[in-house]
Amino acid sequence: MSERPVHPRPRRLAEWLNPTGAKKEHSLIDKVYKRKNLERAWESVRRNQGAGGIDGQSIAAFEERQQEHLERLAKELRDETYQAAPVTQVQIPKRGGKPGEKRTLGIPTVYDRVCQQALLNRLEPIFEAEFDEASFGYRRGRSPQDALRKVWKEIQAGGEWIVDADLKDYFGSVQHDKVMALVEQRVSDGRVLRLVEAMLKADRSSVEGLIPTECGVPQGGVISPLLSNILLTPFDKEMRSRGYQLTRFADDWVVTCKSAAEARAALAVATKILKALGVVIHPDKTRIVHVRQGFEFLGYKIKQGSQKLWLPESKIWSGARQGALYAYPRQKSVDRFKDQIRRLTGRRVPLTTAELIQELNPIIVGWGNYYKKAHVRRLFNQLDRWIVRRLWSHRHKRWRCRGWKTLPRTKLYSELGLANLVQKIPSIAARRGRSLVKAGCGKSARPV
Repeated sequence: MSERPVHPRPRRLAEWLNPTGAKKEHSLIDKVYKRKNLERAWESVRRNQGAGGIDGQSIAAFEERQQEHLERLAKELRDETYQAAPVTQVQIPKRGGKPGEKRTLGIPTVYDRVCQQALLNRLEPIFEAEFDEASFGYRRGRSPQDALRKVWKEIQAGGEWIVDADLKDYFGSVQHDKVMALVEQRVSDGRVLRLVEAMLKADRSSVEGLIPTECGVPQGGVISPLLSNILLTPFDKEMRSRGYQLTRFADDWVVTCKSAAEARAALAVATKILKALGVVIHPDKTRIVHVRQGFEFLGYKIKQGSQKLWLPESKIWSGARQGALYAYPRQKSVDRFKDQIRRLTGRRVPLTTAELIQELNPIIVGWGNYYKKAHVRRLFNQLDRWIVRRLWSHRHKRWRCRGWKTLPRTKLYSELGLANLVQKIPSIAARRGRSLVKAGCGKSARPV
């Protein structure tokens, strides 16, 4: 087990957010409606874009009367007359879910998003100091790669038994009284507390009409990620106080253990703590596995290799070795990526090849950058060839007079600028950079 943290154990889980009894924040609302803070909040909402809410007001429409809206918001917050509009509920396909499985997304109005962002600007620094080292989601300077790196090191140090857990309808089942009890540990301004509660209890608008919100935080709300971290912080700290190696990213978490018995004990403790917080572990999606079986975390499949190698390790150029640890994109992530490419390269998409590449490149670059440090060379080569074939097929089916392979790979990459997954791999990118520098010393320098 890991070293125990220095925090003293409080008598109640709610006290984990203020175990030392630090001074609470008073008179916070005036900092929320301060004009500079509201302008900063609006700029953040404008950058993130997004659809309009129940009032139908878009980002562009809000911007036309920006000064008027911000002045009204400041007055409403100062006079305590602000009321959150109902959140528009939409159903979207659930990532990694079964065919036809949906998840509910809540879209606040642009006006409400600015208010939530202004509140977030003031609350986030207060609670950031209270969050645990085991938490990585929705925190500045802490990425999924950082969480994966932590898990990787723990496995290499002997934590080969994994508690691979999933929370059941986490965002939709959050109990408001639990969240508010935790917020009150660091904030005593009643006006801010009432504002947070109003955002939590905003009605939901659906085809059936307005639905009162009894529990849950809206997925899509600006302040929802912060509230989710606040609720699960007692879980983080209690697990670490008991010596368990926990790594959590939002509601996705794993515990690395050195034995199956330790893993079973960790799962029992986690279940008890989460129950006290009103959160339920999904019984069908939670398991204890050895790293040789593999487990999924943050879009990766992590597994220890067991295949017998017939050559000495000194003669294997790929770096593979028996019993080594490997990370791959999970199959659902690959399938989702290919589905995106298929939708854009269908025969009915009325784009030229150059226009199509401009649409594809952000998807290819984003996906490649996320997985580029995994064991993906073979997969990236396969996907690069597949994307090229999709472009050829689209060109042939859409513009039959253009032929099948009239655009060779070299032209797609060099002239039309198609993004290349393999070139995202750090070792290959570095080698290519060295080649370019070397070529630049001669008269006939050209990309390689």
